[in-house]
Amino acid sequence: MNQYDVAIIGSDPGGYVGAIRCAQLGMKTAIIEKYSTLGGTCLNVGCIPSKALLDSSHHYADAINHFKEHGIEIPGEVKVNLEQMISRKQGVVDQTTKGIQFLMDKNKIDVYEGIGSFKDSTHVNIQKNDGKTETIEAKNIIIATGSKPSSLPFITIDKERVITSTEALKLKEIPKHMIVIGGGVIGLELGQVYSRLGADVTVVEYMDRIIPGMDGALSKELMKVLKKQKIKFALSHKVKSVERKGDKVTVKADDKKGEEVVFEGDYCLVSVGRKPYTEGLNLEAAGVKMDDRGRIEVDAHLKTNVDNIYAIGDVVKGAMLAHKAEEEGTLVAEQLAGQKPHIDYNLIPGVVYTWPEVAAVGKTEEELKKAGVEYKSGQFPMRALGRARASMDIDGFVKILADKKTDEVLGVHMIGARCADLITEAVTAMEFRASAEDISRMSHAHPTYAEAVKEAALAATDDRALHV
Repeated sequence: MNQYDVAIIGSDPGGYVGAIRCAQLGMKTAIIEKYSTLGGTCLNVGCIPSKALLDSSHHYADAINHFKEHGIEIPGEVKVNLEQMISRKQGVVDQTTKGIQFLMDKNKIDVYEGIGSFKDSTHVNIQKNDGKTETIEAKNIIIATGSKPSSLPFITIDKERVITSTEALKLKEIPKHMIVIGGGVIGLELGQVYSRLGADVTVVEYMDRIIPGMDGALSKELMKVLKKQKIKFALSHKVKSVERKGDKVTVKADDKKGEEVVFEGDYCLVSVGRKPYTEGLNLEAAGVKMDDRGRIEVDAHLKTNVDNIYAIGDVVKGAMLAHKAEEEGTLVAEQLAGQKPHIDYNLIPGVVYTWPEVAAVGKTEEELKKAGVEYKSGQFPMRALGRARASMDIDGFVKILADKKTDEVLGVHMIGARCADLITEAVTAMEFRASAEDISRMSHAHPTYAEAVKEAALAATDDRALHV
């Protein structure tokens, strides 16, 4: 029987990053993955493939909407080759997952392909595809099995016309009318992909706004922009049935007045969130406890109720984000090595990769009001930037919230071009507990989108933005 210092069940970003860090710190490490490729949901059917399709569809949208204004003329009709688009996406995925395998080899991490389940608190059974079972022993075990798409009890996901994000990444045709149930990150990103390619898209959302977990100003601005892109929205609608007959899908919902509204399309994307994936782990054999929402219970050090077993990423409480999982994998590895790492969950940024991109870190205005915190706000529009006008990306703004007395930055919320990258400046500043004035006095290259961050900081500092 092979023995290890650490065994990790699941190879999502938290799992493989945790494995690399354990190996770097001198621990004999194994990672167990049930699929033939590493990387979990994020690399295979999540973050990476969705961004590949977002970029491809963005190029197409630019070609038909903006190239002529840029002085670029294309003879003939610009057409979508969906098969090639999906093929390129898969190529990106394959290259990325092979890169993870290279990192496992480089760091001398043993990779087991099969379904990992607990035999007891120090032994893991691995059910292989050929039906054989192998057992390994580990002093410490990290659960990193991620999540899977959620649904609603009355919806039958047939993976053909009523689909999840997994199937939406490999459609063989462009929908005529895609009904998206859920106005969160996944639904909006994939909805925008197919809207750009020519599909009519209707987003049906239970809450009274899209991206409901983010600052209200971002929700309002993103919906305004997406409406200009001809995406339709039905907010405050409670879906009560989804039925498929042949190539037709009918979605029935009650609006806020309780009146029935019927939506008809040829595809329905169900994107109502994700749920922890713990099936088949046999947690009972190890004595690991779960909470009433199906998440594994952990303490502040990500340790379960069993001393040598940890859990990270989507199977524990908190935002289901790949970069959160990575930080947690690193934290557990360094704790096992006797170090004292930390994670400030308030400073884990959230991003929506639509165009314009949406990004945020820290507290929203709604949260500050609810907590009774006195704050000041500074906001700067992207359209006031020379760089934004040069690239024709003028939608959006940056908003900085700072403590009214101390000027410490409490939250940064932005929507616009490259905000997924710009948010890192805010995370860095807040990690060092910067004030709005600190940011306002930092030199920002001109012309850049990042100037909007400086100007928003100036606006929060005695309302002295320079370019509005």
